[in-house]
Amino acid sequence: MALVKKKDTKKTEREKVDERRDEVLSKGRKFKYPLQWTRHRIVINTILITVIIVAMVVIGIWLALYRLNMTDELLFRITRIVPVPVATVDSENVLFSDYLMLYRSSMTSIERQSGSQFDEESLDQLRTEYKKSAISEAEKYSYAAKLARESGITVSDEEVQNEFQRHLNLGGIERSEESFIKIVSDNFGLSKSEYERMLYLSLLKSKVEIDIDSTANQIANQVEKLLSENGNDYKAVAEQLGDKISYQETGGLVDSKNIDGGRASEAMKLEPGESSGKFISMSGDGYYFVKLINKTDSQVNFVSIRVPFTEFAKRFDTLKQDNKIIEYITIAPEEQAPSPEQQ
Repeated sequence: MALVKKKDTKKTEREKVDERRDEVLSKGRKFKYPLQWTRHRIVINTILITVIIVAMVVIGIWLALYRLNMTDELLFRITRIVPVPVATVDSENVLFSDYLMLYRSSMTSIERQSGSQFDEESLDQLRTEYKKSAISEAEKYSYAAKLARESGITVSDEEVQNEFQRHLNLGGIERSEESFIKIVSDNFGLSKSEYERMLYLSLLKSKVEIDIDSTANQIANQVEKLLSENGNDYKAVAEQLGDKISYQETGGLVDSKNIDGGRASEAMKLEPGESSGKFISMSGDGYYFVKLINKTDSQVNFVSIRVPFTEFAKRFDTLKQDNKIIEYITIAPEEQAPSPEQQ
């Protein structure tokens, strides 16, 4: 039986294109999987390098803050963004940014004058003291924030802005906001928002002290009662109440724009022999009463009584005694006892 050979059918152009495509793809497959593997390794290595760099940055910042106790501008800005704690007070975090803000506001002007007024040893001593003071103040503000939250005490943006406007005109000098912020920046190293943060903390702490200090309120009421009974004899009230209050005489005329917690400006509103009612010190340290002796167009002579706030300080000291204040930095090493050879 003879074999019959089939004739090749003629291929269409589409079939030819499909065959060529399959041929090209077949040849390219041997490069596909190695390329995928290389790309996979590149992604993994990139992630690993990124993680390592981030870890190194985090470790570097941690060392700078918690071990080297650095206070430079960059770290301050970082802590403003990342709310890391410098301490805890009764389980309330104390923000590193608040500590650095308070410290820098104290040291900025001193460091800028250091070339003419301080040697390096004196500067180091000042830095240590201001750091101790700053962390203590930051702890008090954080404790006040906790008490405020528990009591529902708040400070509004409007109150902060009113206080800011009052600071614009301290000393009776009208300043533009721009010039005032420049003064704040030059002397305290703070921006407007940072200065407003300080005002907010101060107002909040003052409100808390007023709210919790029933003793100061009782003494202030007692002062009012005694003054009304003895014809505004401040000295007699001071002798009667003793160390419960603080009595002060100017001893002569002083500037009515004197920065003294608001006493001079309050006295300027009175007539000779007239006594003010109870008002809160602008520094937030207690209640004031003033009686005008005499005045001129720009000066006043007065006596004053201050009823200090004490309850907040007592509670804060109790926290210290109960070891409920934990600091994450060591500002100054503990002094070691002298060795027998040194003795």
